[in-house]
Amino acid sequence: MNKQRFLPGFPEGTTKINETLRILKKGGRVFYFTHSDEFFSHLEIDAPAYRWALAALMENNYVRACELSKPPLSIPYRTLMNWSAQLREKGSASFFHAPPRHVARLITTEIALECGVLLAEGKNIAAVAKKMGLKDSTLRKAIQRGAIAKYTRVTGGNIAIDDVSTKSIRSREDAEAALGMGTACTRADERVAAAMGLAECATTRFEHCSDVEMGGLLAGMPSLCANGLLSGIGKHLKLPAGFYSCLHILLILGFMALGRIRRPEGLRHVPPGELGKVIGLDRAPEVRTLRAKVTEMANTGNPERWMKELAKTWMENDPDEAGYIYVDGHIRVYNGKKARLLPRFVSRQRLCLRGTTDYWINDAMGRPFFVVTKAVTEGLADTLLKDIVPDLLACVPNQPSEAQLAADPTLHRFVVVFDREGATYSLISALWENRIGVITYRKNVKDVWLESEFVEYEVPVPGGGTTRMKLARDEKKITAGKAFMSVTEVRRLTETGHQTAIITTVRSLGSTDVAGRMFARWCQENFFAYMMKHYDIDGLIQYGTESLPGTVLIVNPAWRNLDKAVRQALSGVKKLEVKLGALESMDNGVVIQKKAEYVQDIQAAKIELAQLRAERRKTPRKVMLDSLPDNQRPTQLLPLNKTLTDTVKMIAYRAETALVARLRRHLEKEDEARALIRELFVSAADIEPNASDKTLTIRIHRMACLSHDKAMALLLEELTELEFHHPETGEKMIYALV
Repeated sequence: MNKQRFLPGFPEGTTKINETLRILKKGGRVFYFTHSDEFFSHLEIDAPAYRWALAALMENNYVRACELSKPPLSIPYRTLMNWSAQLREKGSASFFHAPPRHVARLITTEIALECGVLLAEGKNIAAVAKKMGLKDSTLRKAIQRGAIAKYTRVTGGNIAIDDVSTKSIRSREDAEAALGMGTACTRADERVAAAMGLAECATTRFEHCSDVEMGGLLAGMPSLCANGLLSGIGKHLKLPAGFYSCLHILLILGFMALGRIRRPEGLRHVPPGELGKVIGLDRAPEVRTLRAKVTEMANTGNPERWMKELAKTWMENDPDEAGYIYVDGHIRVYNGKKARLLPRFVSRQRLCLRGTTDYWINDAMGRPFFVVTKAVTEGLADTLLKDIVPDLLACVPNQPSEAQLAADPTLHRFVVVFDREGATYSLISALWENRIGVITYRKNVKDVWLESEFVEYEVPVPGGGTTRMKLARDEKKITAGKAFMSVTEVRRLTETGHQTAIITTVRSLGSTDVAGRMFARWCQENFFAYMMKHYDIDGLIQYGTESLPGTVLIVNPAWRNLDKAVRQALSGVKKLEVKLGALESMDNGVVIQKKAEYVQDIQAAKIELAQLRAERRKTPRKVMLDSLPDNQRPTQLLPLNKTLTDTVKMIAYRAETALVARLRRHLEKEDEARALIRELFVSAADIEPNASDKTLTIRIHRMACLSHDKAMALLLEELTELEFHHPETGEKMIYALV
């Protein structure tokens, strides 16, 4: 080793450190002078002498450490203090004699085998190292570099050490593969065979790996498959022959959703080889490849039909909750430049922005059934009657027969719950024509009920639990012109005295059921917030636009401009009238003149307002797209990829919610359980396939605290008891903590 690297670059000649000390470099030697006397000298490459000299000068008060820490020497202050302490405590000899080095014991093949057997028996690393006469760090490093396998099995008296790849080994192999076909492309033969059409797709094959990044995603596979992630393969989704099959792409999309990889571009920040080991391949697909595969699956298949089929299955699996359908709109704001989308009011931002409206259909616990996307919409009522109700009539289970409906005029098929936007006579009566019940808030409530009418009840909460509310009930009528309809009104009295009015057409429900179901609508609002934050439901998965049918009716841009001008003119008239009213109490010459001016301005503003209103009446409010010039025709975003990815995200959310429900048995708070499940998905894991037993063991790395470890161990034990088999390899999956 070149000792000169321990020394600073001394300049040739004399260097003045302070008034007492000067350092001279000449002829390959370094001289130290105190005042005019030579204190010490050494060869330029002699690092121990250099350190001793400076320590001795500091100890004899010829120089201070703060002076040596400045240029030209620039030695760290803490280093100088250590040298001084070494001189005081150990003497000068400690600088020139190296400390005795520990000679590591050579790990032979016999020692490696014996260590492997002890580790397989369950002994920890410290105990094995002590028994074999090794240091703990020596044994750990040997395991990391693969000299000793962690996982050893003993069969028939013969010892067989399985090859276990560590993260460092895989990282090196992935980097070496980049010189050939690409980063982590270690299955070159399968890729060539797929490219030449000799193989339909790559074979899923798991390898012994330790510390696999995001290996905890495999704990979510049983729940993903139970919620139908792979149910559309061959029927609604398909891919031509290639390295990645339809199953691989769906698993990647599902794992991306669970692992909070928000968009395909997020794969650039995840080691592809590590995610590939989770899937059972050499690497995850590149961003462009994934986008191309998703587009091909969406264009050649029918993702919308797959979504509706899943919705029907989910409803049949929980028919009680499927009887109460929650519908609400969510504005997906668009910030791009390619599409010309119509503006709409975004309540969460209190702005009018361009975007599309997604109408989500959920249950009382926020679990989604399906979503309807509308680039042009007439509002909740129109979409509900035209696009949502037909699907609900076909999907909702346990609906009464026509004979039962005819025999009981108060009987309903199922109940739809929505907010005040749909609380109109036209929508409620149209839904009841199909015998669909409604629960919604009442609009424009002006009357106040007596507090004596309210009684405190214990209200059941969907999903379990109860709460207490003060409720009152009465029969009301909603009207539209001469038409009217009888409904039941239930009011809740809050502690502040506010009364929240709820109306329903379902006569068979009690007050507590009506209130519990209506206030459960907040689960849908929480669902939107959670999906925007964790699943990126507003993100674009595909860039591009397509035209809308020419027969679509939209608001006439000319009418919209006139309507805006009318509102501005009306606002101007009101402002002038307010100013005029403020002068009414005053009576002098200046004020009279000002009043006359305001009166004149008001008359002129009213004339202009009347003209604008007349022009607005002559302009049609809605027109067909064909009647507009090309630069004013709105377009829509490509819908198919979004439908496919939205379906996968719904499956992922339901899978996560199912795991949270299992974990809630061992944790008190739902938020804590959901956070722990998110931590599970991004945790590292050890993957242990066993070809002879046809099992795949996933050992999850431990959580942050002991209580979380206990809860997670119980959850993994429940997942193992499901006896879930991998959908392609057929291996029985076993889950445990490391």
